[in-house]
Parts: sequence; structure tokens; C-alpha cells
Amino acid sequence: MRRTALLALPLMALPLAFAAPAQAEESVDITLNPLNTSGASGTATVTANDNGSLSVDITGSGYVPNSPHAQHIHGDASGDFTCPTAADDKDGDGVLTVEEGLPKYGGVFVSLTTKGDTSADSGLAVDRMPVADADGNLSYSRTIAASALPAGATDNLDSLHIVQHGIDANGNDQYDLQALGESSFAKSLGVDGIPEEATDPATCGQIQPAGGVDTGGSPTASTNSASQLPLYALGGAALLGAGGVFAGRRRLSGSAS
Repeated sequence: MRRTALLALPLMALPLAFAAPAQAEESVDITLNPLNTSGASGTATVTANDNGSLSVDITGSGYVPNSPHAQHIHGDASGDFTCPTAADDKDGDGVLTVEEGLPKYGGVFVSLTTKGDTSADSGLAVDRMPVADADGNLSYSRTIAASALPAGATDNLDSLHIVQHGIDANGNDQYDLQALGESSFAKSLGVDGIPEEATDPATCGQIQPAGGVDTGGSPTASTNSASQLPLYALGGAALLGAGGVFAGRRRLSGSAS
């Protein structure tokens, strides 16, 4: 009797051996390198949690002080994207614009807002983006629920990038129209009066899991440029609110708009 019971134990345990394991937590570190000689840099940690949520923690310095900085996860769950370089400044004016960067890093996949919606609709919701402190330091931490993430976000981290926006081209510690004029991207959405400085990319970092393969190939413009622009266009209404943020800040600083 005792021998029969002992022989049965492996058979009883057999279903357990084939049970699907729980999703393992995966965490990756990203270095945010400066674009447009912004002087900004930082580090980010992106964690795919076992409940399907995504945690993003960012710290950095050298940002435009007391100013909001739009930031996003760019790309998609299957594309081949990379950070742009100075060589992508197609018109050779020395400034890498949103339009020139999009073919490389793709459209908005997740908007890294401080609260509320995180979809591409909030890509330009500057009133809900992190604000650098008086010394130009920026800190951000948020966990985004699985239900709020686009399909594949936690399964394809190595296809994605983090891009932050907002530069200070003339070194006066604010966004203004004197440096680069109006944002060509904002104007393409029908919104006037937004400084180009506020929308130009300041940093970019490729999400690269440990031991992963570099995904830094350049996608074709027909796939990842024009087709991705509507993702930004969805945030056009939010950009109207951003104009108020910038205008209010200029009034506080006493500078001319």
C-alpha cells in the first residue's frame, strides 16, 4: 500500500510540471543622450511588471528650468527604430526638428504624462508633462496599468525609445520665439505662437534589454514617417493648452513673448 502511494506521487505532480509559469518581471535601463546640443541628459528604468503594467522612472539634469518637457515612448511593438543624429538634420540648419526625428524614432506609442491619459492623444498635453526645477533637474515616476497600454508594449521593449522635448537654443533659460521662431510642427497642426524650442527633441534613449540585440536600423520614411504623424496630430488640442503654459511662464519671467 505504501509503495503504491509513493509511485503515484510523480503522476500527481505531473500537471504542476507543465503549468504555465507566471510572467516574469523584466527591467531595462536606458541612457538618455542629448540631442540638439541641449545639454540635457538622464537615465530611465522601464519595468514590465508581472501584472502587465509598465513602470517608468526617469531622472536627469540640464533641462530648461521651470519648464514642462513633453516625453514619450516612441516606436511600436514591432518596428525597427533608433535615435536620430545630427545627420538627420535634412535642411542643414543645425536644428533637429520633430519632423526630422520622426522617421528614425517613430510616432508616439505611450505619452509619459504625470497623470491621466497616456495614449498618443496626450502626446502634446504639456500641462500634464513633468516640469524641470529651477536648476534644470527633472524627475519622473509612474506605473501605467496594463489596460492603458497599447498591445505589445511590455513584450517588445527592445523596439521602443524614450524621447524628451524642449531645448534652450539661445541660453536664456526659457522657451521663447526669439531663438528659433515658431514651432513648424505646431503650425502644421494649425496652432500658432508655440516656440520651436518647446517642441524640438532634447534627449533620446534606446530601450535595450541586457543581452539583447541592437535594433538601431533606419526605417523607411513611407512606413514610419508620414504614417506616424497623425499620432502627434491627435495631441493638437492639448498643444493649445501648452500655449497658455508657455505664455504664462513668459509673463512670470517678465520676458517678451
